Amino acid sequence: MIEFWPRVFSIAAFAFLLAGLPVRATVEPTLSPECRDFLYLGTAPVGLEDHSLVKICQHYNNKPRYVTLYNTKDHVPVYSAYTFKRSDGEKKVDVPWMYEPQLSTSSDTGEMQQFPRGYMHQNFEDAQAVLEDYANAVLYERGHLNPDEHQANPDDKAATYTLTNVVPQVREFHRGPWKTQEHIIRRRLNNYCRGTAYVVTGITTSGNMIRRHNIDRVAIPTYLWSAYCCIDYDHNAPYDERYKFPAFGYYGLNDKENNQILELSVPKLEEFLKKSTFVDKNFQIFVDDCVPPGSA
Repeated sequence: MIEFWPRVFSIAAFAFLLAGLPVRATVEPTLSPECRDFLYLGTAPVGLEDHSLVKICQHYNNKPRYVTLYNTKDHVPVYSAYTFKRSDGEKKVDVPWMYEPQLSTSSDTGEMQQFPRGYMHQNFEDAQAVLEDYANAVLYERGHLNPDEHQANPDDKAATYTLTNVVPQVREFHRGPWKTQEHIIRRRLNNYCRGTAYVVTGITTSGNMIRRHNIDRVAIPTYLWSAYCCIDYDHNAPYDERYKFPAFGYYGLNDKENNQILELSVPKLEEFLKKSTFVDKNFQIFVDDCVPPGSA
């Protein structure tokens, strides 16, 4: 499902088809209860009040998989929100990239479509990134916000391979500090989160763009950030892990240098983002910063 918001980022959804299984993103005024299951207390991050935002419930094989807030003007996701699944970190391979026909053309299907061979996509590239946007962007790789290694079953992994879930990441940052941190979070949540872990991973931008045919096409993130919330965790975990529950966050500069990851509390991450991107003073990633109801 796709929910339209006013502009910081507008949205277009992508997903894809694997072994004949459809990916779907349905346009609706609000997220359905089944889509809100990917959000802590069923609530999306607040304070992203800008025009032209679209919220997508990403479906694969007729089931919802996660939620993405997408910018149809800058052709990037603002964030993807998902539930972490315990896994061994193995990546999915040979999954075709998809586009979302609903966002910019009249369509009678709610299914994401694989890019056709020899396609001409002027009909939909106004609202979303296309494969050609990344073709000559040699400094950047398509980096997942909801990474497949944070999912377990093949369908959940496959559903992450949509251009509406990826942003241009500098190769050295993507393959180095950011990927290492994804591994760290996977191990931490595998080992110490006993219940559901809600994760939101997003970006900040500052106007730099990938250009194609001398036209701005895809916003290049300045920072990538992420936060998780797990209120049911192992209270006997070692202190150096236990103090990072029930919630913690991190961010890193999307660059070749000075790109180390900084871990910090969710409130401190929110303060950083208020200074670094277009969010209002009430910006909050999780309800009450993931302090469980009734906690002191």
